[in-house]
Amino acid sequence: MKHTIALVDDDRNILTSVSMTLEQEGFDVRTFTDGESALQALLAKPADLAVLDIKMPRMDGMELLQKLRARSAMPVIFLTSKDDELDELMGLRLGADDYITKPFSQRLLLERIRALLRRNEASKAEGSGAAPASVLTRGNLTLDETKHQCLWKGKDIQLTVTEFLLVKALAQRPGMVKSRDQLIDAAYGENVYVDDRTIDSHVKRLRKKFRNEDGEFDQIETLYGIGYRYKEA
Repeated sequence: MKHTIALVDDDRNILTSVSMTLEQEGFDVRTFTDGESALQALLAKPADLAVLDIKMPRMDGMELLQKLRARSAMPVIFLTSKDDELDELMGLRLGADDYITKPFSQRLLLERIRALLRRNEASKAEGSGAAPASVLTRGNLTLDETKHQCLWKGKDIQLTVTEFLLVKALAQRPGMVKSRDQLIDAAYGENVYVDDRTIDSHVKRLRKKFRNEDGEFDQIETLYGIGYRYKEA
């Protein structure tokens, strides 16, 4: 079954290039240049996933997401030209599932789309009783993959898909060192090029998110020149 992807961006060059890539990969694509037209169309006929630019005329991505979330649980990825952590956190709190900063690799966007669609389908199957929930518990940490939920000491930590996959890769084998290359494979898939420093940036943000809830969080350890590991309880 073909999945339908909605692209909402006022940059027509991005709409054209991304839609061509997605269509070549077998997706049906619907494009919109502003939030208002996208809202009307998506409420009338939802897509399987939406990719939204944050900065748009008539209705920005934040407002569009808020209005969509009142009626739909459709997975959403934000695109933004700003590496603005406040925008990211606000977007995630409104219900975005992931966040990619422009300029971006179309291959990376494709991998994020596929990961979200897999997660959404697994969640639907689990809710219908067709598949068991996949829950990982390590001391104070609980990861529910089907719900894409991360809890630390019972508090919800809002993570992007990439961050969730990184925590999962580390927590699955406490005490075992994971190299940056191994973490790239876990979070992005094999054969996707990502600079090593990207992993360092993700880990920095992960620590900050956990420490915002628990100032003593120190489970993710750095082994300089080697990689990272999740500290055994």
